[in-house]
Amino acid sequence: MLSVENVDLHYGAAIALRQVSLTAEVGAVTCVMGRNGVGKTSLLRAIVGAHPITAGAIRWEGEDISRQAIYDRAKRGIAWVPQGRDVFPLLTVKENLETGFAVLPRGQRKIPDEIFDLFPILKTMTRRRGGDLSGGQQQQLAIARALVMKPRLLVLDEPTEGIQPSIIKDIGRVIALLRGRGEMAILLVEQYFDFAHELAQTMVVMDRGDVVLSGRREELDEADVRRRLSV
Repeated sequence: MLSVENVDLHYGAAIALRQVSLTAEVGAVTCVMGRNGVGKTSLLRAIVGAHPITAGAIRWEGEDISRQAIYDRAKRGIAWVPQGRDVFPLLTVKENLETGFAVLPRGQRKIPDEIFDLFPILKTMTRRRGGDLSGGQQQQLAIARALVMKPRLLVLDEPTEGIQPSIIKDIGRVIALLRGRGEMAILLVEQYFDFAHELAQTMVVMDRGDVVLSGRREELDEADVRRRLSV
């Protein structure tokens, strides 16, 4: 289980997170929601090690990883799909997938056939450059690259942003399948309420760097959550 405990995070003098706490369990999807600029991406950056926290603790599988480097957290099974996808535009699809090998022992450095079962469109594009793919295809590639790492915690930052509806459905199907296997925890930042509500067991709503609402999906008032997401 991932446990975020009373975390503060600053960018210089500006505070981005204030006493934020949440948990993400293996076999479940935890969704973080909120308007733009409330600290959702900062929270994910803190969890994966892309930005140091000021106070609090981040624990993964019972160990405090708060001071570990991003690479060490990746080796511990934490995979991050950042907002904007960040595929390597000049590398081929196959080469992009192979960048996930960096945290794996040499004997495991192989692209599993399952990757192409989950994202069949990628199988036909292995020689195409990442920068030549559509936004939706790049999003599928970014998720596939994370899965090559064989993560136990999958961190997704707004995977539906700017994506056509058909690919949103495909991504939702993959997340539901991964959740159902019970082998990883999935932490999802999302603004598309219906997508999040369908997938998540636990929902966390943020505002101005604080958690203002959290609980099991069925325990939260849908109208209240939607109100807190509206501009």
